[in-house]
Amino acid sequence: MPIQTRRGEDSQTLIISIVGRFDFSTHQAFRDAYEHGDESIRYYIVDLSDTTYLDSSALGMLLLLRDYAGGDGASISIENCNNDVRRILSISNFEQLFAIR
Repeated sequence: MPIQTRRGEDSQTLIISIVGRFDFSTHQAFRDAYEHGDESIRYYIVDLSDTTYLDSSALGMLLLLRDYAGGDGASISIENCNNDVRRILSISNFEQLFAIR
């Protein structure tokens, strides 16, 4: 399964892990991962440690998550990016919108 979710130890954090390609084919699974959570979620972590590819539709999906989580007040971090994924996020100026670790 390309999208996996789990709760953080504080039970207010939702960790979304993307395995393999993060592209339009994962759109619905990615939305389902955060839209069907409960209201106790305050923080989001997008774990890209097993992500091999990211395209412009994935960037759009990250923006949709940001809007869902509260826009400018959202607490979202993108973590464990490989060099290629980090470069795409940097070129797209996503470090201004998300905490990238």
